[in-house]
Amino acid sequence: MDKLLIRGGRQLNGEVHISGAKNAALPEMCAALLTAEPVKLVNVPRLHDVRTMRRLLENMGVRTETHGERGGMSFEAHDGITPEAPYELVKTMRASILALGPLLARFGQARVSLPGGCAIGSRPVDQHIKGLQAMGAEIDVEHGYIVARLPAGRTRLKGARVTTDMVTVTGTENLLMAACLADGETVLENAAQEPEIPDLAEMLIKMGARIEGHGSSRIHVQGVERLHGCTHEVVADRIEAGTFLCAVAATGGDVVVRNACAHHMDAVVEKLKDAGATVEPGEDAEGRFIRVSSIGGTALKAQGFRTTEYPGFPTDMQAQFMALNCIAQGPSTVTETIFENRFMHVNELVRLGAHVHVDGRTAMIDGVSRLSGATVMATDLRASASLVIAGLVADGETLVDRIYHLDRGYDQMEKKLRGIGADIERVAG
Repeated sequence: MDKLLIRGGRQLNGEVHISGAKNAALPEMCAALLTAEPVKLVNVPRLHDVRTMRRLLENMGVRTETHGERGGMSFEAHDGITPEAPYELVKTMRASILALGPLLARFGQARVSLPGGCAIGSRPVDQHIKGLQAMGAEIDVEHGYIVARLPAGRTRLKGARVTTDMVTVTGTENLLMAACLADGETVLENAAQEPEIPDLAEMLIKMGARIEGHGSSRIHVQGVERLHGCTHEVVADRIEAGTFLCAVAATGGDVVVRNACAHHMDAVVEKLKDAGATVEPGEDAEGRFIRVSSIGGTALKAQGFRTTEYPGFPTDMQAQFMALNCIAQGPSTVTETIFENRFMHVNELVRLGAHVHVDGRTAMIDGVSRLSGATVMATDLRASASLVIAGLVADGETLVDRIYHLDRGYDQMEKKLRGIGADIERVAG
């Protein structure tokens, strides 16, 4: 099992390129199930979850191909595919649930294993089921599988007004894709607004879907008879970009983060500015970028925050910013409102010398002048990133174990960090 060996204490300088967003690429790969025509995605990140989703689609019978230098990948879901997502391919990746809506909408049936993924708390799929049932689906959960079908005599889902009990990103994406081939209008109330959702909607519109209001809490979808193929570029990964911004702020240095949109992470950018980092968005001939510079360490001022749905502070950036707070001046309080079990990185940060106390969903941090390298264990995707940031500022060597979590969401992180001056290497377990 691979590990990351980090020798801390180096500032970061130079340029780093942000990959396509995992949380956009995965639903967009599933959107290819909505048509028999070829769909091409560009800027697909090289991640474990992407490889798993590709294997899942290929297992159904979807023809896939990798091409080009810019993360190009094409999909062709012909009419004879098998509408099933088996447990063996689903158990490590929660995003597999995103096959449910497209399969049901196009083929009238689906059998999808209940998903796995990071152990960061309950992430129920009941809102997906509730929404599809409102659109006329008959759904049973049996032997660990969601089994969905259209009622006898129906060939399409029917439009409906769906109000989810909570804001759910994958639920919004699943219902949005299903609604594209439904009969009549579907209105999604309490829809998630993360940038990956309008990106998916723009792809579906290229395929012939009729969608309005994406990016707001109310999305209108007028169902169409069929969708066609398209070419679409996956939006940049705002969480990867935010992770690099936090890393530079914590270590000190001056880095241009390319292919990053500051508008997609306003809450994180504002907190970094308040902490004392300089964060300047810009655009040149190569595209959008964010320049971040910082003295680093205890020159920063700790910042409290509360995670919430977009456009608030993202839960996926909580662990990374906490690592920064651990070496910043003063106390801070971090409240996690999205997932009930997302402080598992705290014990590992404490092993590095951080002063953190957890009370329920709130963590109290007292910044320290230095962290000390140690062996730590990653417990989930974003926890892995927080330990890398902590290792970059710690004295001596830090060994991060179980980095397969990191590989699920970061495209060649250690290579990108080495490119801007970090002393980091992947070592075999």
